[in-house]
Amino acid sequence: MYITITTLILAAAGFVSGRLRADIVALIALLILTISGILTTQEALSGFSNPIVIMMIGLFIVGGAVFNTGLAKMLGARLSKLGGNSPTRLFLVVVLATGIIGGFVSNTGTVALMLPIVVSMAAATGSSASRFLMPIAFASSIGGMLTLIGTPPNLVIAEAWEEAGGEPLTMFTFLPTGLICLIAGTALLIPMSRWLTRGKNNAGNEGGAASHSLSDIVERYNLNNNLWRIEVPPTSPISGLTLGSLALRANYGLDVLELRMVEGRSLLKNVTQEAPTASSVIDPGDALFVRGAKESVDRFVGDYGLTLRENADRRNLRFYDIGLAEIVPLPDSAILKETIAQLDFRKRFNVNILGVRRGDRYIIDNLGAEVVRKGDVLLVQGTWKSIGEISNDTSNWVVLGQPESMASNVTIDYKAPVAGSIMLAMIAALVFGTLPAVTVVLTAAVAMILSGCFRSVADAYKTINWESVVLIGAMMPMSFALEKTGVSSMVSASLVSALGGIGPHWLMAGIYFTTSLLTLFISNTATAVLMAPIAVQSAIAYGVSPLPMLFAVTFGASLCFMSPFSTPPNALVMPAGQYTFMDYVKVGGPLQLILGLLMIMVIPLVFPF
Repeated sequence: MYITITTLILAAAGFVSGRLRADIVALIALLILTISGILTTQEALSGFSNPIVIMMIGLFIVGGAVFNTGLAKMLGARLSKLGGNSPTRLFLVVVLATGIIGGFVSNTGTVALMLPIVVSMAAATGSSASRFLMPIAFASSIGGMLTLIGTPPNLVIAEAWEEAGGEPLTMFTFLPTGLICLIAGTALLIPMSRWLTRGKNNAGNEGGAASHSLSDIVERYNLNNNLWRIEVPPTSPISGLTLGSLALRANYGLDVLELRMVEGRSLLKNVTQEAPTASSVIDPGDALFVRGAKESVDRFVGDYGLTLRENADRRNLRFYDIGLAEIVPLPDSAILKETIAQLDFRKRFNVNILGVRRGDRYIIDNLGAEVVRKGDVLLVQGTWKSIGEISNDTSNWVVLGQPESMASNVTIDYKAPVAGSIMLAMIAALVFGTLPAVTVVLTAAVAMILSGCFRSVADAYKTINWESVVLIGAMMPMSFALEKTGVSSMVSASLVSALGGIGPHWLMAGIYFTTSLLTLFISNTATAVLMAPIAVQSAIAYGVSPLPMLFAVTFGASLCFMSPFSTPPNALVMPAGQYTFMDYVKVGGPLQLILGLLMIMVIPLVFPF
């Protein structure tokens, strides 16, 4: 027993200090319990095969696909319109939307999505983003209580309830209590949030430094100006010809920036891009994105029976397979004093030079005769692989930014309907409960990968927060140690002895606030893993249903607001909102206490003892 208690205290100290990553602390604790003989090897590794851990991996992939396809950004843009120009209305829209999204996407991912949206909306309305950012962090945690998959502690207590002999919890078993909590929390945050703006600058005006995203590059070089989308019908005589044979620059004064091929339709469509070269073959149905004068475009279209798309929205450059990057020639580079035509980057490196930045000037016309000078910045276009390869040549130039990082940030927006459909199907399957939840989530994750919502399987794996997975997998066997050594029985007996005599509500309150207190120092998931067996044993010892006690655990673990380090969303908004530790105490402390008292009254009404 003493080894288990000491290990638990040391683990808590490690979590609080932050000198080691939380997953490493959990692994060390697991090794101590295994080496000391308290846990068998099979018990120690059981957490990593637990359905909760496997389900979390699938949820990370599903959530990653929602962001990777731009579906999350589309939803955010619509929210900004609903907010209008009223700060109170904007606050309600943002907080409630964050809470609802938090019911289906991880709270960290939800805040990562909402943070830039909130900052830009606050700037547009002249409000301080400080008033909104901490509330959306809190709302994401509250929203996690709406559904079974909203937050890991919900999955933990669902597992504990089934092990105690209860019927499996459904997707929306949590909804009644979660909805009451979200409405009450939002109402409390409206006046409390005003405390967050005192003595702070408008955080919505921060971040004025120039960005170097692809959209910024396109805008700075004005690449979408005089850009035209020309589609090739099957009857056109250029079908089957190469771009080199057409000599578009010589004959029409046009530059081809992109070849885009669309296969299939609707949800099953697939878009492939090709950086144009002289040997690129034009197939029926291809779209050519060319830059040049409208008169020249009309002449080219008329000569070859092509179709010109006039809709401006359909003429913008996209960056699925091909990308952009700026390169700066070094002072002794071999490409200095060469003309753009002489460099022939298209043949040597499979990239095209689209423009030159010279001081404050952006040169994109008649590039062939331009001589490369010291201080010039060249804008190149090609596949992400080709751009990555030219970045390896550090003797002649430096590539600005990281091509791999830029590529990973480009959303595959044409797959957004696919991601949305898969996510809705997953939610429906979880609601009806025809298959085990872990099977449904893994099926959805695999469907996201196979349908092209990620560029590669490697990109899908990158969306998984392995620290969280290892942390939970390593902490779950702690419950075996607590039970085997009698710690759970001792704590539950103490709670029953101290509080059971005055009623089950007091016992549940003790479990709730013990969980809430522990979550200030260790992660909410780890706290739920430790407290769930204690809650079950306390309920059995008192002779009541374990279900309300388990709900006290998950609410106590998730509704923790008075520290910036109690949950990742709290920490995520701290620098952007210019918050201090005391801001969390002033706003989060009262909110945590009031919601705790409210849930102690509400939980038994929905889930009787």
